[in-house]
Amino acid sequence: MRILAIGDIHGCAIAFDNLLSVVQIQPEDRIITLGDYVDHGLDSKGAIDRLITLYETGQLVALRGNHEQMMLNCRHDGKISGWLQMGGKATLSSYSSSEQLNLLDIPDSHWDFLANKCVNWYETDNHLFVHADADPNLPLAEQPEIILFWGLSDRPLPHFSGKTIVYGHQSLESGFPLNLGYAICIDTLAYKTGWLTCLDVENGTVWQANKIGETRKFLINQIN
Repeated sequence: MRILAIGDIHGCAIAFDNLLSVVQIQPEDRIITLGDYVDHGLDSKGAIDRLITLYETGQLVALRGNHEQMMLNCRHDGKISGWLQMGGKATLSSYSSSEQLNLLDIPDSHWDFLANKCVNWYETDNHLFVHADADPNLPLAEQPEIILFWGLSDRPLPHFSGKTIVYGHQSLESGFPLNLGYAICIDTLAYKTGWLTCLDVENGTVWQANKIGETRKFLINQIN
């Protein structure tokens, strides 16, 4: 079984499709997506459609990112102006062909996925998976949401468990992952650089794909 982590998708549904194709997902693979599926890119609706399909196979662990949390907060309080300025306008536009942006255009199945199927963190024998960061002195079950979603600093500190942290959120304009040894960031800023990243966390293989079908593959220890 491969354990495959995928970085921030941000509405780049076509790049996501191409990435899954080049990785050649197998039935026994476990896929962990690190959150920020919506905002900025052109097809947040399509990205969530694909995630729901993948979730239904039983292979997907979908983390919740700060952009999903902002989106859910808007549904609860009805205040969308702040979210729109953080990329939410692109998300709402992907649900409607009209000029009117309305949360009511988002289907219940998508709200259910974000609110009830996504989780805040995931842990395996050797790795911790978070969207943004983790307090180095706390187990994941005790982490404050603000740290998991927004982070403590630009880079996490080594976790007391000794496990490698795999995270997103900190956009990498180089288009390549950041390997700190004790932590690996795979948010390669897909909606700007074009490259969406998947990491096999056990053997260090990295696949990247973009919306025009270009792909590349390398080992995580070949960079930085």
